[in-house]
Amino acid sequence: MSAFDGLAAIVTGGASGIGAAIAARLREDGARVAVFDLAEPSGHDQYRVDVGDDAAVRAAVAEVAERFGGIDVVVNNAGIGAQGSVEANSDEEWHRVFDINVLGAVRVSRAALPWLRGSAHAAIVNMCSIAAGAGLQQRALYGATKGAMASLTLQMAADHIREGIRVAGVSPGTAETPWVTRLLDSAPDPVAERAALEARQPHGRLVHADEIADAVAYLASPRAGSTTGTILEVDGGMAGLRLRPA
Repeated sequence: MSAFDGLAAIVTGGASGIGAAIAARLREDGARVAVFDLAEPSGHDQYRVDVGDDAAVRAAVAEVAERFGGIDVVVNNAGIGAQGSVEANSDEEWHRVFDINVLGAVRVSRAALPWLRGSAHAAIVNMCSIAAGAGLQQRALYGATKGAMASLTLQMAADHIREGIRVAGVSPGTAETPWVTRLLDSAPDPVAERAALEARQPHGRLVHADEIADAVAYLASPRAGSTTGTILEVDGGMAGLRLRPA
């Protein structure tokens, strides 16, 4: 049997990029996967859900639970980017990005908890970022939301461990995603910008979405039954390695 046979999962932001890779990996491992995304549904198991809308989230989670006969895994991957120093974004933009990147995960997790409590293999995996623990230029707002997600992951793990719900996070380095591709395309010198981003990571390249999906699949799997309250770095060594110049 595959690791996720018989289990039901929700992946937010699952229509493209990292989320699509996660949804594909969980399905490959036997899970039934419902994708929440703002994109128009392209398949039977995709739902158009705005994680900023609590009523919509609750309704979609309840519909998935009824259809799948429960919920075992939640992957809080939905998020939006932001650029600039602390003075670059308005109050409204700070509220908007926090509302999606942090409160979006809160809404989905909160709505799913009644069904997770009934699962023998319940797990929540939150998408964090290298920006939570490293100071990156022009990422004040985005990094602040990911720092909040890292802390939230630990608080949730402590709150729900005795209910049999594991909570963990994945912290990617700069990854090959549609958002990063758009940033590169808008740079004055996209080739030089890509080279700079690749050089920032000790293994010398951008992280692949499939590598992040593999980490999520491990943390969400029943085989990781003793792994909770941890954040797994998938960043080419960026968080901990300090290499001398080649």
